[in-house]
Amino acid sequence: MDNFDYFNWIILPLMICLSRLGDVTLATLRHIFVSKGYKKIVPFLGFFEVLIWLIAMRQVFSNMNNIACFIAWAGGFALGTYCGMLIEEKLALGMQIIRIITDKDPGPMIDKFRALKQGVTIVNGEGAQGPVKLIFTVVNRVHKKEIIRIIHDYNPNAFYSIEDVKSSSHGVFSDREQLSYIRRLFPEKSK
Repeated sequence: MDNFDYFNWIILPLMICLSRLGDVTLATLRHIFVSKGYKKIVPFLGFFEVLIWLIAMRQVFSNMNNIACFIAWAGGFALGTYCGMLIEEKLALGMQIIRIITDKDPGPMIDKFRALKQGVTIVNGEGAQGPVKLIFTVVNRVHKKEIIRIIHDYNPNAFYSIEDVKSSSHGVFSDREQLSYIRRLFPEKSK
């Protein structure tokens, strides 16, 4: 053990893994910001992503005979992808459309949405087992969980789907009012 090369087999791979974690996290966030239209931050993320990548890649190429560096490179990539997705989920950027299909009376649920100043569009439809109501609402992602909770409270068997919205115009999107209503309705979630 006295001749064991701690730097090449532990410290260097750890540094490569952490570097890769950093650059892939930035890459994941950069892709997400591009898809959401956040143009101003993307070049900065790209700059630091590539800078970190170059530093890590130089170390891998300098140690081509060290399998631990390759494993660290791959592990950092996997961890960075996961970490980037977690950060994006916490940021909850953008808007989403929630489509709700129900054969029950959606009146109380719609009233709750409107009390939250949440825009709602209702369409009559025909489902496989008879008449249904289709309810469309575009929400800020930060409010998605509360809206889903309302759906489950009023109609636990309702079918709903969620999709990202790149942009929208007009409509009912009063963030400040909506947030204050949600805080009053769900005070335990706003702490």
